[in-house]
Formats: sequence, C-alpha cells, structure tokens
Amino acid sequence: MATPEEAKLHQFLQWLELNRAELRGCRIKYSESSKGFGIFSSNHASDGILLVVPLDLAITPMSVLQDPLLGPECRAMFEEGEVDDRLLITLFLTVEHLRENSSWKPYFDMLPTTFGNPLWFSEDELLELKGTTLYRAAQLQKKTLQSLFDEKVKRLATKLLTLDGHPERDVKFEDFLWANSIFWSRALNIPFPRCYIFPMDSEGQDSDISSKIVNSATQTNGCGSLSNGESAKVPEYDALQDKVASAASISQGEIVWVEGLVPGIDFCNHDFKAAATWEVDGTGATTGVPFSMYLLSAGENPSLIEKEISISYGNKGNEELLYLYGFVMNDNPDDYLMVHYPVEAIQNVDFSDSKAQLLEAQKAELRCLLPRSLLNRGFFPPSNSSEEDKDKPVSSQVCNYSWSGQRKTPSYVHNLVFPANFLNALRTLAMKENELYRVSSLLEELVGSGGERQPTDTEVQAAIWEACGDSGALQLLVDLLNMKMLDLEEGSGTEENDTELLEKARTAETSEDCKESRTSDIAQNHLLSRNKQSSIIYRRGQKQLTRLFVKEAEHALQLALTEEL
Repeated sequence: MATPEEAKLHQFLQWLELNRAELRGCRIKYSESSKGFGIFSSNHASDGILLVVPLDLAITPMSVLQDPLLGPECRAMFEEGEVDDRLLITLFLTVEHLRENSSWKPYFDMLPTTFGNPLWFSEDELLELKGTTLYRAAQLQKKTLQSLFDEKVKRLATKLLTLDGHPERDVKFEDFLWANSIFWSRALNIPFPRCYIFPMDSEGQDSDISSKIVNSATQTNGCGSLSNGESAKVPEYDALQDKVASAASISQGEIVWVEGLVPGIDFCNHDFKAAATWEVDGTGATTGVPFSMYLLSAGENPSLIEKEISISYGNKGNEELLYLYGFVMNDNPDDYLMVHYPVEAIQNVDFSDSKAQLLEAQKAELRCLLPRSLLNRGFFPPSNSSEEDKDKPVSSQVCNYSWSGQRKTPSYVHNLVFPANFLNALRTLAMKENELYRVSSLLEELVGSGGERQPTDTEVQAAIWEACGDSGALQLLVDLLNMKMLDLEEGSGTEENDTELLEKARTAETSEDCKESRTSDIAQNHLLSRNKQSSIIYRRGQKQLTRLFVKEAEHALQLALTEEL
C-alpha cells in the first residue's frame, strides 16, 4: 500500500505530465525530513537537460490575473492599488490552498506545511536567536505580516473565496504565513521573453496591466536561451540583498525579469557545489518546448544514478539562509557579519548637528556587511586562503587628496578589510573638536569663504581623513564589535559553549535508539529541535566572525596609533 508521500507524489507526477512537463533525466522523490522532496538523477541525458517545465505552469502576477475564477477580481485589486505584484501572488497562494477543488491541489499537496524560518519558531526557539540581527528582524517581520493580514489580506482573501461559493470559510493568519513562506523560499527571478509577458493587442501595443506588473522589472536585450547564472532565489529584506544575477545578452528582442514559482524546478535543494542550473528557452531551440524553463546538468560527466540534483540559491550567508529558507550550512564560506552604528545614537555625540551634515554631504554608510571572504586579505588570513584572495582589494580605503601633504598613506592600508564608506562614517562620528574645526578650515580653503560651490562627497571624505586619520574610526569600530559580541554572548555564552551544545546534541541523536540504556535518558536532555540547532549554528558563526573581525580591527588600531604619533 502506498504511503501518503507516495500517493501525493503520484498525483503530482500525473499533474506535471498533464501540463506538458517532462522529466528527462531525473525523478522527484522524498529526500529527508529536513529537506522534503528533492530531485534525483535517474539516467544520463546526453544533452544534459534533466527537466523541462512550460512557463505556462509558472505562478506569476500575470498568470494570477489570467486565472479564470480569481483573475478579474485580482485585476481590480491590483489596479486599485490594494495589492502589489508580490502580495498578489501571496494572496493567490493563500486562497488556492484553501480551495478544495483548486486545479493546483496536486502541487500544493507536495509543498511543506511548516517551515524552519524564524517566523515559525516557538517563543523558546526564538530566544536562541537573541543578540543576533535575526532576532529583532523576525519579530518585526511577524508583527508586520500580522498587521497586513488583519488590515487587508483577510478581507481580500475572504472576498476571493466567495467566488468559489465558500464565503463561510475562515481565513487564518497561519494560512497567510504559509503562503508568505512558500513565496519567499521557492520564488525565482525568471527572465521571461518580453513577447511572452507582453502580448500585443490588435493595434500592436503592450497591454496596460502587463506594463504595470513589470514596470520595475529589469529589462535586458535578448530572446532565446536565457540563464539565471547562479540560480539565485529571491531575497527578502534590504540588509540581506544579494546581487541580482544578470541575464545573458543575445541577438534580438528583450527579456523581462518577473518573480514567480515554477512547479517541479522548485524542488531542487541548495548546495554550494550546484549539480545543475536552470535556464529559460524562449524559442524551443534547446529543449523543443518553446517558452519553457529547463534544468541543465552543470557537470560534464554523466550524473550518478540516484544522486540528488542541487542548485545554488546564491552566495548567501547563514543569516539569509535561515531567514528566508529555514536552514543553515555548517562552515558556510559565504557567511557575513552585519555591523551598524545606531542612527538614534548620533544625537548624543558631541557636535551632532555638524557631524550629521558632514555624514549627509559624503553620503556616508552607517551599516556594513563584513563577508567572511574579507578575512582572506586581512592581517590574519585563514590558512586555506589563496594568494589570489589576499591580493583582492576591498575598495579604496584612503583618499588621495591632501592639502598639506602631511597625512601619508598608512602602511597597513592594503590589509584593512573594512569598507571605506563605513570607515568614513566612523571617522566623522569620532571627530574631536579641533579635528572638526580643521575639516571646516580645509573645506573653506577649497570652496572659498563665500561658499561659491558645495564640496563633493569625495572632497569631504578627503578633508575628514586628513584631519582625523584612522585611529578614532578604528577605536569606534573596535567598540562597536565588542558591543556586538556582548549582545551575542548574553544569555548563550561563548562560541565554545555553542560548540559544546551542538556536540552534545549530535551525541544524543546517535544514542537515541538505545531506549533501554541509562545513556538514552541522559541523551534526551541534550536533544535539540531542528530550529534550535539551526539557531545555534548561525549564532556560533556570528560569534566567530565577530571575534575574527575584532582581531583585525584591534591590530589596525595599534598600527594607526603608532603611525600617527
């Protein structure tokens, strides 16, 4: 007798076939509890094409507006400004998931019902994130989503459900939370051929609603076979945004990037070393299926049978992986640390008004991301860093303009791993009274006492550097990093404490099967939920990065103090 998972999978595969999707060199099967379903190689595809899915099957803003039942009402909501393109998809997922006779039911039945991202954490699990950037971010996001649901989504979803003849069905916040998590964990930024997104009317003009949907989309010349590069999924909030992969440029037409879900393709799990990438075939020249997305093997050698086929979600640290997708990676090479100077604290510094004006004049950044990779070219590079990594500059750290010629380029500048824009801001905030007057004098000398023109941001930065040097900024940076470490360690202890917790949990899982032994009773006390383990791995990585960047900042500070004597 088939298991529930096998029955769902059978229905889904029939649904894919009915909608002209083709599994050519792969099969979909249950991977493991932490991953759900995944895609596995089944045989060697000579052209490397493993799976082909028509773009007609994608859930996008345009497909929602074209839905025979919900489309007209959704179009009215969109045109009235009640929903944007992302909320349109999320609202559609919320409603369709509740409709018992939905044509999407075989697909929805395959999707997870709970998630490992912090929006789904219990209060106890959320406390494991205390002191991290994610702790506050998760609280704010859940509060925002609850308000959005109460003020808008519940009303709109109930309105759409009446079209299905079920006005009495109660829409719960958990239904919306599920749809939100499905969108952010599975949506792709898809390079659609423009001719597919913008069907011409009888007069050869693009439809107005299509133009509104993709008004902010990135457009690039090209039509035909389009690639997403890293197969990066959609990021959620500004501080964690990755670079958007650009589409391949080809000979004719245009492409338009649109966010959406592609059933089948979205069952690929993440790995650093991707076994496949997805691409779009606009003409059918590659797959034989015009306007389709296909999964292409990334290896030159034939895939191993039953090997899971992964894609890369992009170079994402554990902070973003946990926030969006609900998992983390041990020893993540793309991990990063977020450091910021609180905006509200500026009013408490000496000469706050003058410094605020200088910050604005130089477009200073009060927040920076410090990727682990920066350490490769620092004072204490890890043993596994290459010479090529060590030679890569972060950015120009020192202004090359000098009025007096007395401020020399520091000897350590090529090992300074901290972004120039952030150091510019810290120099400004750390300025003493005499340094502030010196900056004013230098700028007046440059632009004239009558203020004939405004100094450029580069000129302001140069004046501040010449007046202040690096020591004040680096001391402030050391203080910020030490404060971050205090926040991280409060309540959870040191990096070593986290390592001990994870090792005990790993031992407990190994001995869990020994139900009759006393060891099993002890092991039960050390078992951790998946969410807690993910949180501890993430926060341990944050503590490690903080420790390493403190070491870099302290060493740079000592050198700066020595050279500024």
